[in-house]
Amino acid sequence: MNAPTKPAAAPAAGAPRARRKERKNITSGVAHVNASFNNTVITITDAQGNTIAWSSSGQKGFKGSRKSTPYAAQMAAEEAGRKAMEHGMKTLEIEVKGPGAGRESALRALQTVGFAISTIRDVTPIPHNGCRPPKRRRV
Repeated sequence: MNAPTKPAAAPAAGAPRARRKERKNITSGVAHVNASFNNTVITITDAQGNTIAWSSSGQKGFKGSRKSTPYAAQMAAEEAGRKAMEHGMKTLEIEVKGPGAGRESALRALQTVGFAISTIRDVTPIPHNGCRPPKRRRV
């Protein structure tokens, strides 16, 4: 005899549902490369500033002083570039901020991924006689 079949079990009420990642068709964007002395963060946004993809040296698994190397910045830029290309991005403007070692290698990595780079701007903030320096140290 045929046994009655149970309906397929639905996911538990508290369990998060697996959402399908939507593919945005954005052809041009801005790559923000923030290269500090300790880390390099690459964020790729659309023209309005909405984040499409990002990566950093720390997120790629580098720890300590290896995070601030040009190689770590290159790995992070390639990762962010690949994620952005999945959304259809082809051309980039690049804004570089900070004094870190990963500035140039991140730019080169974005080029090797296959982006057409239109402009490169340095947006490092420069103080115009800003904060008062701390008092002289007495020993």
